[in-house]
Amino acid sequence: MKTNINDYVVQTQLSEWKPLIEEDVNTSGIYIKILRFDDKQDRPPSFILKFEAGASYPFHNHPEGEEAFILNGEAYFNETKLSNGDYLYTPPNFKHSVRTEIGCEILFIVPQEVEII
Repeated sequence: MKTNINDYVVQTQLSEWKPLIEEDVNTSGIYIKILRFDDKQDRPPSFILKFEAGASYPFHNHPEGEEAFILNGEAYFNETKLSNGDYLYTPPNFKHSVRTEIGCEILFIVPQEVEII
């Protein structure tokens, strides 16, 4: 284990947005900044997604649930509108989709890989 706390700091303002790429999923207009990468799962459990206006992510669920915090903008989880400062916990296997009309940035904590429905 690294012993310098600086090894665990992510300065998000210095990192670049990268297109979100997932096999067989339309992720156009969605970008990612990875906060932490889990080598054992070969995926990031914590990340920020930026949705351009009109972008959406299809119906899916998370076997171990998901946490979402709206950093800016507005997003609809199913038909519920969330905006700046709103927090959402979806319990395990709770089906939902995400879309935005005006664009948004969302902090996600997702313990296990997403399952597209």
